[in-house]
Amino acid sequence: MNFKVLILTIATFTVGLIELIIGGVLPEIARDLNVSIGTAGQLITIYALVYAISGPTLLALTSRVERKALYLWSMLAFTAGAVLAFWSPNYEVLFISRMITAASGSLITTLSLTIAVKVVAPQFRARVIGIISMGISSSIVLGVPVGVLIQEALGWRVLFLAIALLTLVAMVIIGVFLAPIPVEKSMPLRAQLASLKNSKILSAHLVTMLLLAGHYTMYAYLTPFLESTMNLNAYWISIVYFVFGLAAVSGGMIGGVMSDRLGSNKSMLIVTGVFALAMFVLPFSAKSVFIFPVVLFIWGALSWALSPAQQSYLIEVAPETSDIQQSFNFSALQIGIAIGSAFGGIVIKNTGAVTINAWVGAGIVVLSFLCALYSLSRPAVPASSSKVKGQTPVQSS
Repeated sequence: MNFKVLILTIATFTVGLIELIIGGVLPEIARDLNVSIGTAGQLITIYALVYAISGPTLLALTSRVERKALYLWSMLAFTAGAVLAFWSPNYEVLFISRMITAASGSLITTLSLTIAVKVVAPQFRARVIGIISMGISSSIVLGVPVGVLIQEALGWRVLFLAIALLTLVAMVIIGVFLAPIPVEKSMPLRAQLASLKNSKILSAHLVTMLLLAGHYTMYAYLTPFLESTMNLNAYWISIVYFVFGLAAVSGGMIGGVMSDRLGSNKSMLIVTGVFALAMFVLPFSAKSVFIFPVVLFIWGALSWALSPAQQSYLIEVAPETSDIQQSFNFSALQIGIAIGSAFGGIVIKNTGAVTINAWVGAGIVVLSFLCALYSLSRPAVPASSSKVKGQTPVQSS
């Protein structure tokens, strides 16, 4: 593996911990801060919303800042946010800490991706995007299941202190091994938003948003689902998250290889179609200890398999604005997480049955599949829609 890519993956791993670990300890946070499960779930929602807005906005505002320095300042702010979460005496302070870590985390992840695709040959772009995605999905493998066990022994607050310490270690590694990164010419935010007027590009971002919305309608409430349908304790819940995490890590690589070999078009349709089916059968599979792990693994793998194909597709259809589209796609991902986690809380509040979340989520993923079909059916992006600095666009494969 390219050493620079490894460093960037370490950074995304740290960021992924603080966003995803909340899902595994929602019941404990709700009890400790005296709020409902649905209210605690909004900690996922606010993180995702701030992340989505901050990604392209902060990139535009910091366009003249040397990228390594921006990386380190972002990680320092991220550390401060994690410490604030550790100290938080009430829900409101924890809510603010989520906003701080989301804003700084958005810069860390977006910079990781945009830099990574520049340090490898074009034929390995999808694969390296998969590796960067593994940085986040790996945090599920180590962070969420271990977090469930640690909070049982030491409480949920210790998790955020540990993340702050890990971020400081990552800062040292990046400070020592990552060379200064020159600032490139950037487009104004208004010009970036104008690129979304093209229906082929906009519908591609909707694929990501809707798939993650459907996913998080269920995944954000996986712990109460396991408690209510399978009567699992903290130990077995951590095992479930570990299996899901292993699947997610493999999904990032599977998605990258699939996209390189089958092409981004076919990969998008395969991932979204099978993902909807896996979510639909999930509640039924919970009745069998033999079938559930299989469905869980497929669900977990596909949750991270779309990113490589989607990012490659955006590079193919809009090469001149590829950095911008990658940033927007991560924003679409976070908006999807925000919508899914918020909508999942509403479903639970109104139905009282978390199993319904899986079927509602599957329906949302079907809409993602339809958006993929629509995007693929649109003509290639014309030069006038994506041209930057006088370059000639490359046609989609």
